[in-house]
Amino acid sequence: MFDHLFSPLTIRGKTLKNRLVVPAMLTYYCDTNGNATEKYIRYHEEKAKGGFGLLITEDYSVDEKGISFATVPGLWCDEQIESHSKLTERVHQHGALILVQLFHSGMQGDESILHQAPKAPSAIMSPFGDALPVPFTTAEVREMVTKFGDAAFRAKKAGFDGVELHGAHGYLIDQFLSPFMNKRLDEYGGNLWNRTRFPREIIQDIRKKCGEDFIIDMRISADEFVEGGLNVEDAKAISRILEEAGADMFDVSLANYSSLEFCMASNHMGHAWFSDYAKAIKEVVKVPVMAVNRINDPFIAEGVLADGKADLIAMGRQSLCDPHFPNKAKEGRIEDIRTCLGCNVGCVNVLWTASPIRCVLNPELGHEGAESEIVPAETKKNVAVIGAGPAGLYAAIAAAKRGHKVTVYEASDHAGGSFFAASFPPCKGEITQFIVWQLTQCEKLGVEIKYNTKVDENCIKDLGADHIILATGAKPSAAPIKGLAESKMAHFAADVLEGKVIPGNQCVVIGGGEVGAETAHFLALELKQVTVLEMLPDIAREAAVAVKVPLAKELKARDVRVLTSVTVKEVKESSVVFDHPDGHTEEIPADMIVIATGYKSENTLEEPVKAAGIPYTVVGDAVKARNALEANTEGYYAGRAI
Repeated sequence: MFDHLFSPLTIRGKTLKNRLVVPAMLTYYCDTNGNATEKYIRYHEEKAKGGFGLLITEDYSVDEKGISFATVPGLWCDEQIESHSKLTERVHQHGALILVQLFHSGMQGDESILHQAPKAPSAIMSPFGDALPVPFTTAEVREMVTKFGDAAFRAKKAGFDGVELHGAHGYLIDQFLSPFMNKRLDEYGGNLWNRTRFPREIIQDIRKKCGEDFIIDMRISADEFVEGGLNVEDAKAISRILEEAGADMFDVSLANYSSLEFCMASNHMGHAWFSDYAKAIKEVVKVPVMAVNRINDPFIAEGVLADGKADLIAMGRQSLCDPHFPNKAKEGRIEDIRTCLGCNVGCVNVLWTASPIRCVLNPELGHEGAESEIVPAETKKNVAVIGAGPAGLYAAIAAAKRGHKVTVYEASDHAGGSFFAASFPPCKGEITQFIVWQLTQCEKLGVEIKYNTKVDENCIKDLGADHIILATGAKPSAAPIKGLAESKMAHFAADVLEGKVIPGNQCVVIGGGEVGAETAHFLALELKQVTVLEMLPDIAREAAVAVKVPLAKELKARDVRVLTSVTVKEVKESSVVFDHPDGHTEEIPADMIVIATGYKSENTLEEPVKAAGIPYTVVGDAVKARNALEANTEGYYAGRAI
């Protein structure tokens, strides 16, 4: 089925066994000296074991003052070679090639980390910066060319098969390429030829130092999606110029920090929508071209290659979600592939808190190798899991892998808990793929799921369990608003989404968090008149940028009235009364109130289970109402611990 995906490709005398690539993604797994840790090495090694043909590391700085995050790896000095040599050795053992991505942050450097203002082509601040950059002198630009070449030579010494130059997303090379960021008047600024001089000289310096058998990949933003930035016609011209300079392949991405929602597109963007940009570049160059972003399915990936849009498929977040994607696809085990949702919760949002990356759906991420191995339990037990939400099902899967006999009891007629309701808003349908994946794994492991079975304190001992997992989740909670509890037109968001009530025509959503905003979007697509009332200054505050920005645009396009910093005072028979931030009161008509004011944990069984003397663990929202990232992690490791 996947002849294109699993065909080899030779570049500079080095053969990739297939067309599946892990692109660069920051992990926060290295140390603060730029060295590879064992955790970092195992993370990459797992993807090589999983069958990916090519791995591209996260951005390695070529200069100690070119970092943008505290734990960015580097090859700015010889002392760093040793740790990264261990990485390449381990990856090569599994038949994969590995490139190191080289970068310099330029204007996107963090002054608090650098202890000085960042340096850049021009004195233009990053949209997330707090310091005005100091422009490089012409001599300093030439020195930087040498630093890229020297770092590439260290990469070759460390055993890397080549480098990827990060010329996208608003980092230093992109800053030189883009008229949006390059205002120089020397030989590195002005016309397109001058703006490509910096990467051209870097490519030539690397080739001179590293030889003909060393791959030089170029990552570009084919469109920056900012006023005055690069567009696809610019990118086509740049690609032809850099191919002539010696680039061996192109990794075609999009955007920069001023259009961050496109850099790591969320589930609000269509599958493989970047691939048309890859095709545009492929049409003007002779070297291989890579498509990236929102490609998480083997059939879609095969289609991109079969249509001639690209020669390689990069799967970043999908490789986090399932590092064994290639092997599963090649073996035809499609039902076993765990598919990335594009939520950006654990892999992108955490980076702004300087935390190691995680995955909502893969609790083993960052714990690869021996840490993730599940060994058979010495004593086999009967395990009862109360609740078939994602936390409960993950607990069941892990416990069953240990060899225990597992039974899941679910009060409703379906699995997924509140995660199932979360699949109903527009752009969230892929959540059902994960629920189906969990159910498939349970079936294969012999886990029995009993639906429409409510466990109460009177039947706990009848379960015959040696250990109980309490995964009873959380219930929607209504804010203490006058008239809300008594209102016949008030319904919780989950009931509206799951089709338990018929929506009205004039809907007022109380609560503008991610649940409320997405429910408003859902209702707007039903052609309802929708108003969102949120007490905080912004909506969907907890959502990742790549979710929040397009969601806000979609609400606006659907004429949803979004009011922030308002206080709901009263719900009447057919209206809602609220105060604006300036103090004036407004009353608007409504024939449906949607309650989206949060959740409270549901854990009424803990005390009875404790009294019965049965060992137990509480997981997920039953501990505290949170997101699926914590729920899945707790459930999985609770099951492993039995």
